[in-house]
Amino acid sequence: MTPTTVSLLGSTGSIGTQTLDVVERFSDQFSIVALGAGRCSTALLDQIARHRPEIVVVATPEAADEVRAALSDAPEILVGAEGLEVAAGLGDVALNAVVGFAGLPVTLAALRAGKRLALANKESLIAAAPVVAEVRRTPGAEIVPVDSEHCAIHQCLAGIRAERRADEVRRLLVTASGGPFRQSTVEELSRVTIDDALAHPTWTMGPKITIDSSTLMNKGLEVIEAHALFGIGFDAIDVVIHPQSIVHSMVELVDGSTIAQLSRPDMRLPIAYALGYPDRLDASFGALDFASPVHLEFEPPDLERFPCLGLAYEAGRTGGAAPAWLSAANEVAVEAFLEGRIRWQGIAAVVAETLDRYEADPLDSVESVLEADRRARDITTAVIGGRIGR
Repeated sequence: MTPTTVSLLGSTGSIGTQTLDVVERFSDQFSIVALGAGRCSTALLDQIARHRPEIVVVATPEAADEVRAALSDAPEILVGAEGLEVAAGLGDVALNAVVGFAGLPVTLAALRAGKRLALANKESLIAAAPVVAEVRRTPGAEIVPVDSEHCAIHQCLAGIRAERRADEVRRLLVTASGGPFRQSTVEELSRVTIDDALAHPTWTMGPKITIDSSTLMNKGLEVIEAHALFGIGFDAIDVVIHPQSIVHSMVELVDGSTIAQLSRPDMRLPIAYALGYPDRLDASFGALDFASPVHLEFEPPDLERFPCLGLAYEAGRTGGAAPAWLSAANEVAVEAFLEGRIRWQGIAAVVAETLDRYEADPLDSVESVLEADRRARDITTAVIGGRIGR
């Protein structure tokens, strides 16, 4: 049996390293043909030595020179967005774990090449949904989500034909752990530190997505992504707080049945699902022990304490370039928070001020997506400039 070849972009982050763990466990079924990382690091050099990819992509020419200098038999080194596009079209599966809007070239290139896209980069789909929808029609192209919530929905919908969803699905229920501040008061939220926001109670993730989880922006982005992935209207997508993170999402059907996917928190499960799809790998990632008590709690989200979720619904319903503005504004605001330039509550305030300046703008090309992203970032930067010290 010929191994499935995998292009892994974003290889040194949390999703990337867990992907390599899955690949190594099933080394007879998968092989790495491309790796992508932002910079030259010990972790990247070790990955290259272990997996011997054909291509490695880094963000800058300087990083490429560092890789070549560190390895006497370095593979082909490519740079930047163009390098990501080449790598994304190389393997049977492209796993997009690039952080933020920078993952857009991977998403588009993999789908244009008719590949399976294992998608862990929600921002590229959110910001460019109309453009992605067009290339998604390429013969052979498919998206299998790696986010635990969307992977759960993908599994729950597996027995329902796409053309029947409008008749059989009442709503999607996207679960959220609630993050580190689920029980915090408004007063306590005004004193949140960077370390507080990075201390997620359930998942181990990179800093950007961890901050998004603390504000519930991550869940808002997932609502927009669910709409794009599954063609379900925003009025039929609800968020529910589930602190145990055992039910990863649910689908409620019109006859009152609810289908759910349950497991212990382990990102290797959705990664393995996406890599092996439509087959399942024989591994017990996140398996539950039902011989022991399993407690499941659910509650509605508090939009007053976590306004980012409401902002995401607003942008999704507005459509056009509004989700791109939301994603870009959030990226800039989160970066400012991590640099200590705005407070935690300022993230939502900055995003709201940016969206207040949005003017309807359809997205019909990559260029229009890039322009929307640029405009939103410029406006967000200006908004932050006026909020320093607040």
